[in-house]
Amino acid sequence: MSLAPLPTVTLTPVALFPQFYFLENLAVRADGSILVTAVLQKELWWVPPATPGAVVEPVLVHTFEHGVTGIAEVAPDVFIISLTEGYTTYESHLARIDFNAWTPGAPVSPDIVYTFDERVRALNGSCLLGPNVMAIADCFAGLIWRVDLAHDARTATARVWLEDDTMAFDPDSGVPPPPQPGVNGVRYGARTGYLYYTSTAQKVFMRVPVDAATLDPTGPAQFVAAIDNADDFCIDEDAGFAYVTRHRANTIDRVPLAPRHGSEVRHVAGDPFDDTLVGPSSAAWGRGPGDHGRVAYLTTDGGTTAPPEGVTRPAALLRAEFTYPARPPVAAGES
Repeated sequence: MSLAPLPTVTLTPVALFPQFYFLENLAVRADGSILVTAVLQKELWWVPPATPGAVVEPVLVHTFEHGVTGIAEVAPDVFIISLTEGYTTYESHLARIDFNAWTPGAPVSPDIVYTFDERVRALNGSCLLGPNVMAIADCFAGLIWRVDLAHDARTATARVWLEDDTMAFDPDSGVPPPPQPGVNGVRYGARTGYLYYTSTAQKVFMRVPVDAATLDPTGPAQFVAAIDNADDFCIDEDAGFAYVTRHRANTIDRVPLAPRHGSEVRHVAGDPFDDTLVGPSSAAWGRGPGDHGRVAYLTTDGGTTAPPEGVTRPAALLRAEFTYPARPPVAAGES
């Protein structure tokens, strides 16, 4: 059986940030603007909608007291932000920000809706499992948390959703610290019924079967593919692929969502090296008509973590357009 054709990926900058910024995660709003977290700077930014090829100025929304990692939209224009101090105090919180009626440049008032107990180590990627239910990776505790939000997302409870050896971090890899994280990005595919995750230190892409009613695991984590330097990703359930950011390797890789196809992992951007794609960290599909599976947005750190040839670039929000080869016409008598 031949492999699905690889897309051509065209990368263009949408917004540029200073050197040494570590853009960690992003959320695309319904109006096409994008919220971006900067983990080391402890900041949340807003990027206005941009026409393809245009570069726009980002706007600082808020500076927190903790590192800012995951972001997920839990109700229309209501977002839960993960705040964490991994490898310092381990203190971690969830903050709620309501962007309804917000105007760019206006202040926001984040509300802390949950503070984790002493088991937490470092919150990372997050996603929705269902209405008012989130999954959050804890990359140094080696587990995924389940967070149940009240109907207005103003209060929450949390418990361990799943812990697995493939989620463990590598304590010997951090010279200087922090070390390579374990479970990193998480995305839920409601149609396929699996939560997918990357584990950077363990160099794997995994999936967990999820009960559609309870939103709890129905079995152990399943190996899908080996992939090193994996950070975050977006999934296209229709096509059957994830597009994974390889943070230190400066590529985007296409990974099948189903097991036993690990040999089909392929680079789709960054090989050969592309100066635009340095330190890719997260990915999310656009929300415009026809964007899903065709237009994604990527955050980068410009090489802050692992500068290629010792040179860093400005951190960036990028637009990635996926163009697929046209199918050849079917000859008469063929099907």
